[in-house]
Amino acid sequence: MISGQLGVCLECIREKAEEALEVTERVHRESREAFGLPPAPPRSLNGVRCGMCANDCVIGVGEKGFCGLVGNVNGRLVRWGGTPEKGILEWYYDPLPTNCVAWWFCPGCTGRGYPKYAYADGPESGYSNLAVFYGACSLDCLFCQNWHYRYNSQRLSPSVSAESLASRVERHVSCICYFGGDPSVQMPHALKTSRLALEKAGREGRILRICWETNGNMRREFALEAAEISLLSGGIVKFDLKAWDENLHRALCGVPNGAILENFRMIGERFLERRPEVPLLTASTLLVPGYVDAEEVANLARFISEVNPMIPYTLLAFYPQYKMSDLPTTSRRHAYECYRAAKKYLKNVRVGNIHLLRD
Repeated sequence: MISGQLGVCLECIREKAEEALEVTERVHRESREAFGLPPAPPRSLNGVRCGMCANDCVIGVGEKGFCGLVGNVNGRLVRWGGTPEKGILEWYYDPLPTNCVAWWFCPGCTGRGYPKYAYADGPESGYSNLAVFYGACSLDCLFCQNWHYRYNSQRLSPSVSAESLASRVERHVSCICYFGGDPSVQMPHALKTSRLALEKAGREGRILRICWETNGNMRREFALEAAEISLLSGGIVKFDLKAWDENLHRALCGVPNGAILENFRMIGERFLERRPEVPLLTASTLLVPGYVDAEEVANLARFISEVNPMIPYTLLAFYPQYKMSDLPTTSRRHAYECYRAAKKYLKNVRVGNIHLLRD
């Protein structure tokens, strides 16, 4: 099965990577030029280094960073978003229980960790999650389900300060979840919001969990601080692991995955055993037909098991979107082949979005 819009098959990506990636790089270039974004993380010889995420852009005069929120203006690095003063995002209250990737073990949906991390010994009905949708990303996934975030990074709006966002954490809010897009390119804003909101909740004696749904392509220091905040608050760090094979990851997402896997391993090894009541770290993978197959899932599951075989792993059904809209939804056969492959290495595996599975 091949996406005509991507232009290459999985076998070629694995076995003829150099030729295949030339094709997929053209697709990424066209995808990003439509939104005024650079085709790849810039590496200008005389540029200035951004350092916000693991892409580590080196931006030449007049250029933008890969995320679109930072640029080089007359030799000076300028951040147009992602700072504590200006987060490019949208937010809303999402009533609990919600359809979070981690719903099957999250305190807000199951009561796990009650009474320390949850208000009820079951779903927290009557409470809400403050859902924070960041409008920029450190990847360029051609199957992105939330691809419209690119409009936010192009317009640099809506803009909300960390202080203003933290003030939205009212008494009915028991958790914050950062997603998008991705929080990886706006971590100073997310971390500041978290600290302010937790201070307020602490003064009022309230539970407030901080969760992250991220591609994991963060700067190491930000990943550690995010995990520490989630650990102490009862929240969960959710990594969306797109692919194991680096060439496949580049073909589908535009950048390598080395820093992502290293951040996952680092968080697991440093923090996982410090809070047994609620799993701190989880992973999910979108089962893209024709590309993310049982071999990919087995390799990812083996990697996760090396960190800890108890880490929960969710396999998600694909729905055609963005530049890979010519593929069908994930088949039931594909999903359960991947499930069996993952179960060889991991104790807690679940197939999500089963309503999307086709026969």
